[in-house]
Amino acid sequence: MGNTERSLSELAEYLDAELVGNADHRISGIADLQCASASELSFINQESYLQYLPQSTTGAVILNADFADKYAGNKLIVANTYLAYAKVSALFESLSELTVGIHPSAVVAASANVAPNAAIGANCVIGEHARIGSGARLYSGVSVGDRASVDDNTLVHPNVVIYHGVSLGKNCVIHSGTVIGSDGFGFAPSRDGWKKIHQLGAVVVGDNVEIGSNCSIDRGALGNTVIHDGVIIDNLVHIAHNVKIGKRSAIAGCVGIAGSANIGENCTVAGAVAINGHISIADNSHFHGGTIVTKGNTEAGVFASTPPMQDVKKWRRNSVRYTQLDDMASRIKQLEKQLKTLLPSNTEEK
Repeated sequence: MGNTERSLSELAEYLDAELVGNADHRISGIADLQCASASELSFINQESYLQYLPQSTTGAVILNADFADKYAGNKLIVANTYLAYAKVSALFESLSELTVGIHPSAVVAASANVAPNAAIGANCVIGEHARIGSGARLYSGVSVGDRASVDDNTLVHPNVVIYHGVSLGKNCVIHSGTVIGSDGFGFAPSRDGWKKIHQLGAVVVGDNVEIGSNCSIDRGALGNTVIHDGVIIDNLVHIAHNVKIGKRSAIAGCVGIAGSANIGENCTVAGAVAINGHISIADNSHFHGGTIVTKGNTEAGVFASTPPMQDVKKWRRNSVRYTQLDDMASRIKQLEKQLKTLLPSNTEEK
């Protein structure tokens, strides 16, 4: 929508918000409450931020009805503050627009099908029989392999590599440095060393998917790796061959998902989680950061496996005790046996 000024009345209509204050006041951007200027918009999502209101010079604040009486200045009152912030952020997007058409330095195969209103940036390479949909935007240095497709209104940031046969859905966003469709880690041992298993599947990405920077998503060995509609993936995530990720699931940074794992719908996977291969995760499962998921689950829930942070001296003592648990369990069993021999078998409860 571009980086242009908006009046508070326009913002209120756009957000379906109740406006209290000067309807004609102009807003040119969004900033933190602590540093926002009179031409910028802020929001309050948590009570702890109310302390910054008295000193704030912001032009207006997005807040909910519970906090509305805490601020006397211009305000937009909404039911869901964070969602309103997400919506209004689109109005002030600062990404430079690509010119519709194919840049002179791009290399496009004669058999490729590029929509007339797509935008292909400098030094892009588009392979044989590839398809680029209506309104798609490929920034500089994007490589699209043979028979791959980028569907309508999908945005691909600079230096993304989309291998042969990969399919990206509509309205997706792929960030820089990500590789989609590289070979899965498939090798067969032999007397002469590892024998490569050629990966014959592809990657299928649904609609409205966002994938962060420097991710690696492997193609399937036989079938496809599949990322369903509405999935969001953070930076530095590795998704191995034949993984399936269900609709609207969210994967945070530095997650590793091993081959043929099946992640359900509406799951959240926090940072640095490791998920074993060939397991299934139920819909609506949620994993805390650093969890090591060695087996699947059939019911929704919240899961964690790593201990919380503690003082290093306490951690050292507990680490030693952890190594003693097996011995301690054996000793407890021995004590229980000895206790049974000492107690009369017909002891009555008092």
